Amino acid sequence: MPSLRLPSSDDVRTLYSQGEDAVVAGFAALAENVRALEARVQILEDQLAQHSGNSSKPPSSDGHKKPQPRSLRPPSGKKAGAQTGHPGRRLEAVAQPTWVERHPVTVCAQCQAALAATASDGYERRQVFDIPPVRVAVTEHQAEIKRCPQCGAVNTGAFPAAVSQPVQYGPRLKAQLVYFNQYHHIPVARTCEIIADLYQQPVADGTVVTATAQVAAEVVPLMTAMQAHLVQTPETVHLDETGMRIAQKLHWVHVASTARLTYLLHHARRGAQAHAAVGILPKRTGRVMHDDYRSYWQDTAATHATCNAHHLRELRFLEERYQQTWACDLAQLLCEAQQAVTDARQAGQVAVAAAPLAEFERRYQTILDRGYQANPLPSPPPDMPPQRGRPKQTPARNLLDRLRQHQAAVLAFMYDFNVPFDNNQAERDLRMVKLKQKVSGCFRSAEGATIFCRIRSYIATARKHGQPVLHALHSAILGSPFWPPDVPVCLPA
Repeated sequence: MPSLRLPSSDDVRTLYSQGEDAVVAGFAALAENVRALEARVQILEDQLAQHSGNSSKPPSSDGHKKPQPRSLRPPSGKKAGAQTGHPGRRLEAVAQPTWVERHPVTVCAQCQAALAATASDGYERRQVFDIPPVRVAVTEHQAEIKRCPQCGAVNTGAFPAAVSQPVQYGPRLKAQLVYFNQYHHIPVARTCEIIADLYQQPVADGTVVTATAQVAAEVVPLMTAMQAHLVQTPETVHLDETGMRIAQKLHWVHVASTARLTYLLHHARRGAQAHAAVGILPKRTGRVMHDDYRSYWQDTAATHATCNAHHLRELRFLEERYQQTWACDLAQLLCEAQQAVTDARQAGQVAVAAAPLAEFERRYQTILDRGYQANPLPSPPPDMPPQRGRPKQTPARNLLDRLRQHQAAVLAFMYDFNVPFDNNQAERDLRMVKLKQKVSGCFRSAEGATIFCRIRSYIATARKHGQPVLHALHSAILGSPFWPPDVPVCLPA
């Protein structure tokens, strides 16, 4: 926006000398400049006022000035810490220890009498759980060679299929390389350092890269099967995206997930082109949950639900910055509706009763009407020429329009108990993408990002089914990756 020049004293005198009409015109131009500056200041102040508690900004963007914690939901009334009935965990002694070390009593501590030959009255037991020193074990495979006495042909024994090189690393070591590098986001060089420190075995950087590429290749059929399953499943599919720099350019990592599956894919675009590349939303006719980003609404075949955690944060922002009382009332209404769903589910019901449901809908509409009354459309100045396109609206008016236009999606959790209140499932599945970025930086190539998305999808899915991550990676290295029982196996055509 160019800087606006204020009129000087000579400019004011010149206007005055030109008559009343010139003064009015000059004042109107000055007033228009002031309105433009006010709008600009309002936008900048709104940006400064946004944080992770009242917008979609991540907590990492808050910097050192963390906002005072303020829950979006009413307190549960439960005490802090473990609840009654929690099983708890602690280190328990075992009946059969691996080794036993006995510490004899040879001298009486009081009179110094010799006790070496005295019979023992028993033992006080203490157990120490530790890891013994570990070194890499080398197994040499020898294929026997024999010459046939009948025909003279030379015959050689068959090596196992996995033993294909004169010298190579085994599947367990490879699985640990992938485990540290992809699951815990440790950079390649530090992964090699960890292996050398733990097992006294130096490993080259290329070995880590090759192992991760091997796992990524093995899980491709599973990724294809999960993509097809997420198109057809009756479960609510959660959708979200987050920015990630790849080869110094901004790309987007997209997620489609359920409580049992996680599917990640990166793309250079954020909107419709990326959805087409992911290949789930455009083909889906069931329920999808997202954060109200406008590109999701372009696919009308699916039944949409929107994240109310985002709505609560936006409502809080309007309450804090613009003193919009209706925003506070609507946030309270959404929380009450969520509690009603929880109570009905705990009572064994399959739906909220008709009377409370109708009352929630009536209150929802009433609160929105109050919001529109508090935020009327601004009237353009009479001397302003007509402008093309939609007139610029306030943040409150924009949110009101979305809440009214997509009321069925906002309240979907109230109508269908299979629809969650928020989109936290997708956000949890994307959280590791941001953690990877913090720990070991961005990706130097699209190939590395593809490998990460495939392995992260496989690991997250295995964890959702209670599979140990290291065991799942070991199975993938062996060519038999974990396959979720509810995902049909896609046979090659």
